[in-house]
Amino acid sequence: MGVSPRPVGKIERLDPGFDALVDPNAEIEILAEGFEWSEGPVWWRADKSLLFSDIPRNAIFKWSEAGGLEEFLNPAGYTGEVPRGGELGSNGLTIDPEQRLVMCQHGDRRVARLESPLQPGTKPAAKFVNVADRWDGKRFNSPNDLVLQSNGALYFTDPMYGLQKGGDPSTAEIDFMGVYRCGPDGKVTLATRAMTKPNGLAFS
Repeated sequence: MGVSPRPVGKIERLDPGFDALVDPNAEIEILAEGFEWSEGPVWWRADKSLLFSDIPRNAIFKWSEAGGLEEFLNPAGYTGEVPRGGELGSNGLTIDPEQRLVMCQHGDRRVARLESPLQPGTKPAAKFVNVADRWDGKRFNSPNDLVLQSNGALYFTDPMYGLQKGGDPSTAEIDFMGVYRCGPDGKVTLATRAMTKPNGLAFS
């Protein structure tokens, strides 16, 4: 799956202010390929590496310029013993201020984090701590993407893409696709249910 980085495509610049963020001579490069469905990348600054999910493989991969490509964590999104269909792996990833990897787990239908902080140059154990798995007593559909606010609050989206049977809504406990907030105290509140299929999140 590893490849020698090579240029591909182009960057369309619609605002000159973009040049202050991305070098005008920068090129898009393919770093690795051969994945079934890669998602949810996060840059791990302390390790100078990129972490990302391959959802059908239930794995998180790591790429760095120094070490190339390697499998980093498996399982990543479904930890059950009974085989299940649907999109079972992790999706969106982020790293909290304590250097713990936080992830949306399609298969386990929750937001979780690794038990221990990441350590540069080492692979973590697949030991997870539940962050949020329910709202109003009902299991989430399949948390998809997440972002940490500077005050410690975590926002995440909950579409139905990762449910079994191709996202069959009959397997859902919540009959809408919402955006949620998990506060620093662990309390989960509904931010909005006005979106049809919420996906990616970002703060300015």
